[in-house]
Amino acid sequence: MTALPEKLAEKQVCVTGAAQSEVARPSSRSALQLTADACLAAIADAGLSPREIDGIATYPPKSAEGGGIAPVSTSEAAAVLGINPRWILASGEGFSHMAPIFNAVTAIACGLARHVVVFRTVAQASARAQARASTLMSGRGARVEGTNAWTVPFNALSPINMFALYAQAYFDKYGATEAQLGALAVNARRHAAHNPAAIYKAPLTLDDYLQSRVISSPLRLYDCDAHVDGATAIVLSHKDAAKDLRNPPLHIEAMGMAVGGLWAGRHEGDFTSLPAARRAGEMLWSRTSLRPTDLDCAQIYDGFSIHTWLWMEALGLVPQGEACRFAEGGTRIAMDGELPLNTGGGQLSAGRLHGYGHIHEACVQLWHRGGSRQVLDARTCLISNGGFGYGAMILRRD
Repeated sequence: MTALPEKLAEKQVCVTGAAQSEVARPSSRSALQLTADACLAAIADAGLSPREIDGIATYPPKSAEGGGIAPVSTSEAAAVLGINPRWILASGEGFSHMAPIFNAVTAIACGLARHVVVFRTVAQASARAQARASTLMSGRGARVEGTNAWTVPFNALSPINMFALYAQAYFDKYGATEAQLGALAVNARRHAAHNPAAIYKAPLTLDDYLQSRVISSPLRLYDCDAHVDGATAIVLSHKDAAKDLRNPPLHIEAMGMAVGGLWAGRHEGDFTSLPAARRAGEMLWSRTSLRPTDLDCAQIYDGFSIHTWLWMEALGLVPQGEACRFAEGGTRIAMDGELPLNTGGGQLSAGRLHGYGHIHEACVQLWHRGGSRQVLDARTCLISNGGFGYGAMILRRD
């Protein structure tokens, strides 16, 4: 294959370390402790010391609204890690969960930093234990601000109310069935059984799925991700430095990004696709000579199960309207299938780490640390993140 120009920013950067803290429902450790656990472990995994880290980033900034969505700031994390970064980022705008990664890539490529630790911490399980309504979008006061102001007046108090519309429209247009959608949840649980860090490991059958309660029709209990407490961190390094570190460098082969649709409380399309995700996919494939058939596995966002179908089609992994049939029965998305999908259990069974569980799992697979869930000789992995802002990237191991 002919490589694309080396001047592309992502071609200058590699993933050199990755780690997770304890993941629990809830955790006895504070959000800041979980952050430190993940970041220090990721830095050590790369073979670096904290004093060698000169950049730090997260998404979004620390939230004053609570709910456990973003309980730790970059400044707090830097202080507890004992680092003095020359580049720092925490933004609520951008390409959702991958925004700090893409920005860190740019910073490293431009020479603003050499090694950047990117973290994502959530404490939603603790927040829900204190107040079950804490993760709803209605807020604490009578007036709702921000993007939620576009949806809450229409009784969309949770993202599931919005994405249930997508699921029903997809069912109606393409003849998809509940059993086909349920195959995603069953597959996630089957893979989570081999992930020691997963929240849910008990076997889940298709009958269990079909008998579970409807949360927002047609989405059921097992179509929803699981609120957790936990932190994930990765270390990004310039490729010239990466070659001398502990792990085989994971090259960022390509990245794609877009904003639109529900990111700003707006709707695009006909409720059976995510046009912004498609734009991210078009950018991704324009920056690599790899094709979907070259992928060894994929970690596809599953905040709700319908996200996975929409992302698969937006990224061109399957034709429009065919994700439901590709997933049917689970054979083609199993560990030994045509495209092993969400090999750590995804957010449906491993826990809602806001997409960073997928990033961590990609590293696990490409560094061949998966044990009984290892995809044989995995060398390429596609990751997609987000249901409001959209980001995707391909990691590749030589």
